[in-house]
Amino acid sequence: MAQPFLHTTPDEVLVDTVEELVRIPLLGGSEQRFRLVLPNSIDTLLDHPSTYEAFDRDEYMPYWAELWPSAIMLGQVIAQQPWPRAMQVLEVGCGLGLSGLVALALGMDVVFSDYDVTALDFAARNARLNGFNRFSTLPLDWRFPPEGLQVQLMLAADVIYEARNIKPLIRLMSTVLADRGECWLSDPDRPHKQEFQSALMAQGFEFNLMPITLERLNQPTVKGTVYRIWAGR
Repeated sequence: MAQPFLHTTPDEVLVDTVEELVRIPLLGGSEQRFRLVLPNSIDTLLDHPSTYEAFDRDEYMPYWAELWPSAIMLGQVIAQQPWPRAMQVLEVGCGLGLSGLVALALGMDVVFSDYDVTALDFAARNARLNGFNRFSTLPLDWRFPPEGLQVQLMLAADVIYEARNIKPLIRLMSTVLADRGECWLSDPDRPHKQEFQSALMAQGFEFNLMPITLERLNQPTVKGTVYRIWAGR
């Protein structure tokens, strides 16, 4: 019988960290600055024996250890929406937790989830570093939706990079989204987007597409899409 896959990155490869500052424009014209602590080099994680072992077991890669453009895109988009305070939010594949941090800044209650327990440690560390405490963490393999968890908003950044992720993610949406709940998902227009859209429609979901372009100083311009997804009525 299949079992959830969870991984913990060894502490010995996490000693060397750096801090990045991310600026997110808010609705109304103000700006929120987020400090993020992350591993200094993903190469150190990639070369560690535990990563090779985890890859052999489940094709695991330590993607959580980088700040991906899609996380910034999603943060920028949700920061421009007039959300109700105290919404229950689940961030899936949270990595460093930027999308969840934006939700926390908007007054929401956030559950950070990832299948790397160390990612949860970093997301929690980053939340506390930015002065937030209305959050919890959940080790989660999204192929095994948790029982009893219902949220009004699910956040996911750059999670359909492999076709094998699509069906489990949609099944997770069906399981955890409360009535009239929504999933906001960002993607840098990876090759599986048409397959993802077809699978959403096949499972009775409707969605809007919001094209977004991310421009950062001294870094390549990235184009992508933020999906607003909800169950068809």
